Parts: sequence; C-alpha cells; structure tokens
Amino acid sequence: MDWISLDTLQTLAHQYGYWVVCLGILFENLGLPLPGEAIVLVGGFLAGEGDLNYWAVLGCAIAGSTIGGTCGYWVGYYGGWPLLSKVGKWFNISEERLLTLKESFSTKAARTVLLGRFIALLRIFASPLAGIAGMPFRSFFLFNTLGAVLWAVVMVTLAFFAGEIIPLARLITSVSQFGLLVLVAIMGWLFWPRLHALLRKGSLQEAGESESP
Repeated sequence: MDWISLDTLQTLAHQYGYWVVCLGILFENLGLPLPGEAIVLVGGFLAGEGDLNYWAVLGCAIAGSTIGGTCGYWVGYYGGWPLLSKVGKWFNISEERLLTLKESFSTKAARTVLLGRFIALLRIFASPLAGIAGMPFRSFFLFNTLGAVLWAVVMVTLAFFAGEIIPLARLITSVSQFGLLVLVAIMGWLFWPRLHALLRKGSLQEAGESESP
C-alpha cells in the first residue's frame, strides 16, 4: 500500500462505504494496483466500530471478488494467450516453456483459483491463467466463488474482531506477511512435483553415466 495511505483508505471508506469495498476488490482482480486486502480489512474494521454493517461489507467483498475474477477469466480465455506470449518474449521465455507452465497450471487450476484468493499476485493472475489454460467455466465459477466466500469471510471477520485489540495498521501488515508465506508455500506445492521429477531424472542420468564403461 505504497501509493495510497491507510488514512486515505479509511476516509474513502467512511465517505463511500460499501462501494469502496466492492469496486476496490473488483478492480484489484482486474489488475489495477489496489491494496485489496487492506480495503477488505478496513471494511471489516469499520463494521466492528459500528460505522458499517458486517453482512453488507461481507457481501460487497464477495461480490467484488467474484465479479472481478470472472472478468479476468474471460480476458484470459479470449485474449490472454497472445498477450502472455508477448510478455514471454520480453522476458526471453520460449513458447514451449510457456506451454509447459500452462499445462502445469491446468492440472492444479482448481486449487490455485480457490487458494489464490489469499495472495495478492494470485488474486490478479489466477483467473486469467484459468481462462488461458481452458479451465471449464463451470468449474472455474464454482472454485472462484468458493474462494471469494472463504477469503471474504476470513478477512472481514478477522478485522471485525481483531480490530478491537490490534491496531489496524499492524493487522494489515501481519496479513500481508502471512500472504507472502502462503504464496511461497503454494508455489512450492505447485512446482515441487516437476522439480522432483527433474532432480530424479538428473540423478538417474548421473547414475547411468557412472555405470557405463
């Protein structure tokens, strides 16, 4: 939350209430650099203070997250692969490598869409990647909605109760740090099977070379 201060975010939430929560999460899911976690936590905190209604904040967070994720899916489905190919060329990533990553995502798309809600980067990229990978929309909609509900319930409820005993700024920092740890864990979860296979292949090759005359 570098370009928007917590005080500014609280002021906007006081002035525009539920619109800030709903649209803030929606636009963050579409790729705008908005602090989605902070927005939802501020909404939950204000609900705990009695300035907003808990259920309305929760509903707005779920709606914004679900709609934003669905829009991201269709962006990826209809136009994401050409864009991803261009980005790959900028970073000198071959199309074969991108196809491998796409296939790897396809096998774990449901889990990534569901759990990706808790990490800022995955909240933005998981939905377009699901569209690019050709994940069936019914499956995506199910896991996207479940993820949105789970994430919103955890974040809004956490701020609603913890905001009374923990300063809001510290709460936001702690949640962001936790999200980073979850990101590392998920990345390890996603790529460990492939990394393990490569290491095993390398070990077998070395063993074969050592046994050959």
